[in-house]
Amino acid sequence: FMSSAFLEIVELPDGRIVLRRSEEDGALVTLTFSSEARGFLKARYIDVAKEMFHAGLLAAGHLAEEEALNESDPDDATEHTLH
Repeated sequence: FMSSAFLEIVELPDGRIVLRRSEEDGALVTLTFSSEARGFLKARYIDVAKEMFHAGLLAAGHLAEEEALNESDPDDATEHTLH
């Protein structure tokens, strides 16, 4: 279980933006924007990265809830499609 209270978003010197646990150096998720995307977003690319991480954490939470429900009722299993 991951708590967002212990996560931080950091821009690394090489331009990658990572989501990591505040007490660790290793990245849980890494985002890299192309120079074209950064040019389009300008200084707002950090805000976009924050929203992307937030959406991902919400989705992971929903999937974990579904999985817990499916484990309690194996006849109600749901297939997930990766896009």
